[in-house]
Amino acid sequence: MKTHLLTVSATHPEPDVIAAAAACIAVGELVAMPTETVYGLAADAHNPVAVARIFAAKGRPTTDPLIVHIADIDQLAAVATDYPPAYSLLAEAFWPGPLTMLLPRHRSLNSTITAGFDTVAVRMPAHPVALALIRACGTPLVAPSANLFSHPSPTTAAHVVHDLDGRIAMVLDAGACRIGVESTIVDITQTPAVILRQGDVSAEQLTTVLGEVMVLQRTLATSQAAPAPGMLLKHYAPRTPLRLLRGPAAAVQQAVAQIHRQQHTIWLCYAEDEAYAQHLGIATFSLGAVSDGAQIARSLFAALRAADAAGYAVIVVAEPNGTGVAAAVRDRLFRAAEGVIHTVE
Repeated sequence: MKTHLLTVSATHPEPDVIAAAAACIAVGELVAMPTETVYGLAADAHNPVAVARIFAAKGRPTTDPLIVHIADIDQLAAVATDYPPAYSLLAEAFWPGPLTMLLPRHRSLNSTITAGFDTVAVRMPAHPVALALIRACGTPLVAPSANLFSHPSPTTAAHVVHDLDGRIAMVLDAGACRIGVESTIVDITQTPAVILRQGDVSAEQLTTVLGEVMVLQRTLATSQAAPAPGMLLKHYAPRTPLRLLRGPAAAVQQAVAQIHRQQHTIWLCYAEDEAYAQHLGIATFSLGAVSDGAQIARSLFAALRAADAAGYAVIVVAEPNGTGVAAAVRDRLFRAAEGVIHTVE
């Protein structure tokens, strides 16, 4: 299969480009589309053959469910039912946006999408291209991240092509994603609501709308069915071993220097570490200022991919501090490191 790469305006998507992508989806093909979080691999949610192609193209196990994307509230009735009271509060506050809600599944929805669960993950993205494509298709679209399963998520079209060239019909290139980590997923079928995956919409923001909110700490093996994506222990992982550090900045610097003496090391550092790394001759990719969680999130997956391609023996990175999207970055790094954190003092 030849994968077609089409450039599209991120703010005013060209109708002919959107029409071409919608035509692919109408015949059951897969199209990578930009969202504000990461690039998603879109297919018609009501076409079982197309849904199966997503799992095949990504090498994704069917135990890992998909998120259904809608462009208008009217489309929700085709995928979910019996909305809990929290739904309207969250939709008003955060849709369109990087929040996914777990809702009771409509009985007509293909259970492959939900890994057999009676709940479905739904979101309304806040990206003009994604919204235009969903509306042009006239149907909700399933759209997991447009990458090979368990690899770092794609935040540019080039990342998508690297992983899926020849496996999908089309990639819509609208430039880099604004946020850089996947949406927050919150299960509102439970009381209190439970955050199943952290993202740009923080626990603190959800608390202001819902009151008490819990954060799920459990991780799952690939063989276990998950109610929502992003819950597996190994996820977002580069092929190069990643060593995740936790501790004060000075202790982290000393630990990286020691690792560098033993192994060919590349450091995903913060801006405050660059002079130290340069002094010791340690290769780096900077994630941004340690206090700038938003910039770190935007940089993370691209930096993981670049470091992975650079041919080093080990990638080293320290957890960022802080709340908000920094918590989502910590979650992604935890899974990229397969749950192993090295505490330094």
